[in-house]
Amino acid sequence: MTPILTLTTDFGLKDYFVGALKGHIYSELPEAKIVDISHQITPFSIHETAYVIRNAYKHFPKGSIHIIAVDAEESIENKHIVLLLDGHYFICADNGVMSLIMVNFKPEKIIRIKLNHTDNSYFLANLVQVACHLARGGNISLVGEEIKEIKINQEVRPTVNLEKNQIVGHVIYIDNYGNVITNIDKHIFNEIGKGRKFEVRARSFMFDKIFEKYNDIENFSIPKEKRNYFGKRLALFNKDDFLEIALYRSNKETVGGASNMLGLKYRDSVTVKFI
Repeated sequence: MTPILTLTTDFGLKDYFVGALKGHIYSELPEAKIVDISHQITPFSIHETAYVIRNAYKHFPKGSIHIIAVDAEESIENKHIVLLLDGHYFICADNGVMSLIMVNFKPEKIIRIKLNHTDNSYFLANLVQVACHLARGGNISLVGEEIKEIKINQEVRPTVNLEKNQIVGHVIYIDNYGNVITNIDKHIFNEIGKGRKFEVRARSFMFDKIFEKYNDIENFSIPKEKRNYFGKRLALFNKDDFLEIALYRSNKETVGGASNMLGLKYRDSVTVKFI
């Protein structure tokens, strides 16, 4: 069975780049099974890419092959690599993105890609050729030389004060609904909070309750016609256990989302203070 090939890029959908990438894959491997994870990554955003990949790849079967084409043009300082990590293959540029993805796992193998092309007309030829080689059952070691280290991109990590009563995190991702995801996860929240009361502050807004699901904000004992929760602010731990600031049933293109209505942007700080 041919493994799944996933694509994550910052190409957008207006131009022909996504179609060209798929065309090169099908030219090499007509039986390819391609799944799009996202083509709407903010251009060159390594942290956003890492958030998306970390939370998406684990839903695919082991042996899947993930092409990450964000900031992927090869140069002397941006070599192409392939990693075997947690039973998955990741093919990308050595630009620091993998150091943010492999938080909980160490790679079984890292290869710097070295291939001789007869056709250099496509700038992602390395990534496509390696992906198709692996999909055919090829040995990862045959596509280049093994290396032990990759570029490290220091993720903006939440900080804890000396008194252990405050966590300062940052916005790392804004989703399609305008919801704002921070780098404060449930583990560090519980570890530092130890069940204490708290206040979550994002700009001038404060939350003293964190929900587990969006619709937990609704009181279903009230008749539906008397409820009015649309657009209400809430904090929750999302399905990936990251602290998120949201507007209930928001739409950033019409009524607005937490990002624009609350004025929260990428890298803005969000603070949790325990009382």
